[in-house]
Amino acid sequence: MEGPSDRRDVKTIKISSDLMVVGGGMAGTCCAITAARAGIKVVLVQDRPVLGGNASSEVRLWILGATSHMGNNNRWAREGGVIDEILVENMYRNPEGNTIIFDTILLEKVWENSNITLLLNTAVYEVRKSSADRIEGVTAFCSQNSTRYHLDAPLFCDASGDGVVGFQAGAAFRMGAESSEEFTEPFAPTKEYGELLGHSIYFMSKDIGKPVKYVAPAYALKDITKIPHYRRFNVKEHGCWLWWIEYGGRLDTVYQTEEIKWELWKVVYGVWDYIKNSGNFPEAQNLTLEWVGQIPGKRESRRFEGHYILKQSDIVQQVHFEDAVAHGGWAIDLHPADGVFSEKPSCNQWHSKGVYEIPFRCMVSRNIENLLLAGRIISCSHVAMGSTRVMATCAHAAQAAGMAAAISIQKKMAPKELIKGDLLSELQQRLLATGQHIPHKVFQDEGSLTLESNGCQIEPSSTLKLSEFPFDGVWKQLEFGSAQLLPLKAGEAPSFEISAKAMADTTLTVSLRRSSKLYNFTPDIILETRSFELKAGAQRLDVTFDVTLPGDTYVFLCFHQNEEIWIRSTNQRTTGLLSVFNKQSPAVSNYGRQDPDPGLGFESFEFWVPVRRPQGHNFALTIKPALSCFGVENLTNGFHRPYLQPNAWVADLNDPLPTLSFTWSQPQRIGRIVLRFDTDWDHAMESSLLGHSERTVPFVVRDYEIYGENKECVQKVKGNFQSRNTIVFDEPFVTKKLRIEFSHPSKDVPAALYGISIYPTESG
Repeated sequence: MEGPSDRRDVKTIKISSDLMVVGGGMAGTCCAITAARAGIKVVLVQDRPVLGGNASSEVRLWILGATSHMGNNNRWAREGGVIDEILVENMYRNPEGNTIIFDTILLEKVWENSNITLLLNTAVYEVRKSSADRIEGVTAFCSQNSTRYHLDAPLFCDASGDGVVGFQAGAAFRMGAESSEEFTEPFAPTKEYGELLGHSIYFMSKDIGKPVKYVAPAYALKDITKIPHYRRFNVKEHGCWLWWIEYGGRLDTVYQTEEIKWELWKVVYGVWDYIKNSGNFPEAQNLTLEWVGQIPGKRESRRFEGHYILKQSDIVQQVHFEDAVAHGGWAIDLHPADGVFSEKPSCNQWHSKGVYEIPFRCMVSRNIENLLLAGRIISCSHVAMGSTRVMATCAHAAQAAGMAAAISIQKKMAPKELIKGDLLSELQQRLLATGQHIPHKVFQDEGSLTLESNGCQIEPSSTLKLSEFPFDGVWKQLEFGSAQLLPLKAGEAPSFEISAKAMADTTLTVSLRRSSKLYNFTPDIILETRSFELKAGAQRLDVTFDVTLPGDTYVFLCFHQNEEIWIRSTNQRTTGLLSVFNKQSPAVSNYGRQDPDPGLGFESFEFWVPVRRPQGHNFALTIKPALSCFGVENLTNGFHRPYLQPNAWVADLNDPLPTLSFTWSQPQRIGRIVLRFDTDWDHAMESSLLGHSERTVPFVVRDYEIYGENKECVQKVKGNFQSRNTIVFDEPFVTKKLRIEFSHPSKDVPAALYGISIYPTESG
């Protein structure tokens, strides 16, 4: 028992670490995991009870990035590294898209890493500095355990969304849109359109099998016609399909967030009142309001200035940066500031022809020497932020910040020292080693024993030479332009045989196309067009083109729209091959082609997009000469996804036991093996609501076994579903030979591998 006192203080705990990450959204979480795995001590401070930010069960927005719902021309563009691992794990455990389950996956990834100290429900409210350009520590408070924390570190990463650390530390920042003149950005919004994106709150409904009455709270919006687009509401769309329930772009999106939240609550409960009680939705009789967000999902507030500010032209022109460490690919996507109360379209999206690079300079504060930036607050203009703000892009860039922090600590250097030179190369290579994708950057796996320079010979039991996609699939109507993406080598194009079926005498038009930038997947150059007169019925056609390709690249064998014609497909799916269609995806402002006002600074082009499995079959065809681009040399070429070519070793589907054999002239010590499998970098693995028809990607090798020199099995893996497998041997062993036996994923999908590294030590 304790008597009266003039004053009592709360419990105070001091924690020191190498890196303090403030903000536990997707950016902060992936930053913390990356840094911790790289070997430094991390404190992750999150002011909410769960991780994930806008992706968590508190907000319930799906994670998207460069794949853009598979509605743009960014093929094989899904983000790599930790964010890929999380999304692949989520699809396996949670194909239904339940955000409660997603919460547990994020918490588990952090919980299982002993280098991370996680502080949930803990809000940073004070920054302490040792000098004008250096942060010493932060002070935070946890309302759940009534504890104050003094958190000190040599490095800080602000991933808080509003930049709570950077702001208090005095880091240079911006808020609101720049003028079109400042960065020569024709898309910069006018004052009338608005200079900030607002917040959103969603709701979810549930059919309980019996009539449900609804009485709206007194604060609910009474006049639904105040929402100009109210006729868009229906009983089928809920959750983040209602992303356009947005408000706050005319207010201060930091200090007026609570006001914005209340206005969004009024809208949500008023919308539900309209759906339940207007009489316009009799099908809503058995629906109940299952969930409404308690906090709004934020799109924009402060943006902090780094050593470079990313701008519109960098994204549209796909500018190459020496210090590129991540990529983006979402459209530049701005919204009217009046949000749900605006008569304008709810978004204004314009796409680039391919992915763009994000430089490391955007993640280093220009005036606070020990502050890294992550998430939507990185250094970019308001217009560029319209693309970089989406969660997969935020997470991908944040992984670079996490790795940079680890190198900075280990080298005892400030983050800005990593912007160029050998340290920049080390940063990029260490990111690539973890599965991060950096456009055009080659993984230089110098420590791997698989390299020929280290005396290794790799022999496959078979290698795919693609001469045919069997004519065993369904017929596909040419209701829109359809194409087979094919990787061709520089030189003369091969000839093709296809199977077509005409409902009446008609003309089939076939063209061969490529991208003006060989590494893109926008078929904006027509190499040659051929026409074929078809008779009613099925027939085989020989298709040849007098075309010489300037370099290795993917081409599009395009069948022009003609609803009287059907083309035979195949059941076979193969790593690095894909069919695409000139079709619309209105959810991402794809209406078959993009034709902006020339004054906006965007290009006109067609969209050729894939169809999600179980649809999206390849087209049946024969190819002469066969495509010979699936050899074992791809395993060590430094690319771990399709880029100009498939970049994978692919076994022959007729090989009963696909095997890779490794031989050295001298005995080698084997401590660790890293294998990089195909989890279909083209598939957008939305984390919530949308759901997935499969738990595992059909291309990924599920089962394999590793054998040593004396035919002893040293590792057996069953049920793999991840992109990257790391095998660490408790006791390293010495051998001159190693053999890995793979099982084909299925009878229609051959075994494939993007890369393999064999190291003499268990770690590093």
